[in-house]
Formats: sequence, structure tokens, C-alpha cells
Amino acid sequence: MRIAVDAMGGDYAPLEIVKGVYKALENFNIEIVLIGNKDHLDKYVREEKGLTVVHTTETITNNEPPVAAIRKKKDSSMAVGIDMLKKGEVDAFLSAGNTGALMAGSLLKIGRIKGIDRPALAPILPTLNGATILLDAGSNTDCKPINLFQFAVMGNVYAQKMLNIDNPKIGLFNIGAEEEKGNELTKQVYDLIKNSHLNFIGNVEGRDIAYGIADVVTCDGFVGNAILKSMEGTASVISSLLKQELQKNLLTKLGAILIYNSLKNIVKKMDYTEYGGAPLLGIKKPVIKAHGSSKSKAIFNAIRQAKTIVEMDVISHIQREIEVIGDDISVAK
Repeated sequence: MRIAVDAMGGDYAPLEIVKGVYKALENFNIEIVLIGNKDHLDKYVREEKGLTVVHTTETITNNEPPVAAIRKKKDSSMAVGIDMLKKGEVDAFLSAGNTGALMAGSLLKIGRIKGIDRPALAPILPTLNGATILLDAGSNTDCKPINLFQFAVMGNVYAQKMLNIDNPKIGLFNIGAEEEKGNELTKQVYDLIKNSHLNFIGNVEGRDIAYGIADVVTCDGFVGNAILKSMEGTASVISSLLKQELQKNLLTKLGAILIYNSLKNIVKKMDYTEYGGAPLLGIKKPVIKAHGSSKSKAIFNAIRQAKTIVEMDVISHIQREIEVIGDDISVAK
């Protein structure tokens, strides 16, 4: 298995990307193609079995228009990585760079799974009862009922393969649990999912997500991104408050020592970097978007995630599921 990694994308590139790559090579029986400018990589890269470095001269930054960046910067680490995936030279591509450019490049060069109208970002969120897949988390801000329905279908397959859940519980994000709540979009989506083969548990409110009452939560990208950022911010604030309180005086410091292992377990359980990145579900080949602030641990876990997606053949399973539910989709349209 060969996984291509964008060495130039993200806030901490290329050092943290390279560190994550070496950790993955030490732990997994895979090959990695590291793509980036050798002038920046040479001081961090050493020879390693399974590692290939592909030199590129351009980098797509976060403030560039996505489509224009992909079309103009053909020798960027992101564009080259997507091209390698399209040609079958690698089995998956991972980047912590410009999300819009990654989505645009994937759509333009690789294309969508037949039957999928719009791909979706699908991060795995840590919750009290394990994990929840949220989609879409920012790719599609204006959605139709068919889009949210397809997100639910793709999330269902992803949860089966990545979380090892036979019959995932599917929830629709809404402002209330009652069936009649929400706007016209959510009301229509509610009926579509309710009348499908999915294990639909109904509407899910924002406060319910962190408790993990649903294995998959579907929503439009505007709402999904707000949920994602709010949960990340809340987790960060709670972590900071705990540190402040436990370091207040000698007594609290002693208490912290006594509960250190428990605190460590809590922090690990709620750490989004444990789950790696967010796949672009709906693209015909595995593309993973790592968080822009990813450090080596997150990159390592994103590579592990890419490896699992390839091994579990997630894309093919989504393709087959879309074919199976063709009648449901035609009704939705």
C-alpha cells in the first residue's frame, strides 16, 4: 500500500508532517510518498525504508481561491498528490492544506462516486460513549434534501467500516427532538431518512452530540463546521481550566498527582487528533483532510485512518450502497 502525503500543507509543515510520516513508517507496513519542496524538506528528511520524496516547486496557501489555485499551481504538493492518486500511483492522499483546494482538486481531477451529488467532509468526533461521525463538516454550505440524505447513507457505511458498528444509529441535526421541528430542509430530510433502510433515531440537538447518542449525525456544511469548531473550542477551554485549577496551590497539585492517570485517560478520550483527519466521502478514491493545525500525532493517526480506509475498501462499499438505494435516491430527487 502506498499513501501520498502533502508535506507543505498545514500550520506546522513540513517538520510536523515529516515527524508523523516517520512514526507511521515505524508502525505500519506501508510505503509513503512525501510530496514537497526539497529545499524545505532536506533538513528534516533522512533515508528510510518505504519512503519516497517527490520534489515540487509550488505550495497552495490557505488564502488562495481553491479552483484557481489547483488550476494554476500544477506543480504544487497538493495538485501533484491528487494527480498521483488519479493515476493509481498511490492508494490514498492526505493533506492538511487548503480544504477548499483539496475538495476542488479532488472533484476536478478524480471525480465523484456515481450517484453522489456532493462529497462531504466526515470527521470523527470524540464523545462520552465513543465516537460520532459528523457530515458534512464544511464542504457544502447550501444543501438540498438529497444531499443530507446521501450524507447519511455515506456516514452509515463509514461507521460500519471505521467504527465497526453493524447497524449505526443515524441522527439528523436539528433545533429540537420533535419530528415537526426545524426548517423546510430538515423536515424534508427527516421524511427521507425515516422512510429509508437506515437505522434512523430522529432529530439530534447540539447538546446531544457530545453524549454520543447517534453514531452518525447529518447536517449541512455550514452547521457542521460550526458544530465542529464549537466542540474543539469547548474541549480546549475545559482543558485549560482544568490545568489552571489543578495548579492553583500545593493542595490542588497533590490532588492532580493522585488523579493523573484518570485525567490522562479523559484527555485522550476527548482528543480529536486520536482520530486523524476527515475523509472526503463521495470522491472516487480515498482523500483525507487533516486538521490545519495538525502536529505529528494527528498526521500519524490520519495516515493510519487512510490505511484503514484502503484496507476496508470503504469507497467500493459506498458505491455499492448507493446502487442498492437507487430507489430511495430517485424518490429524494
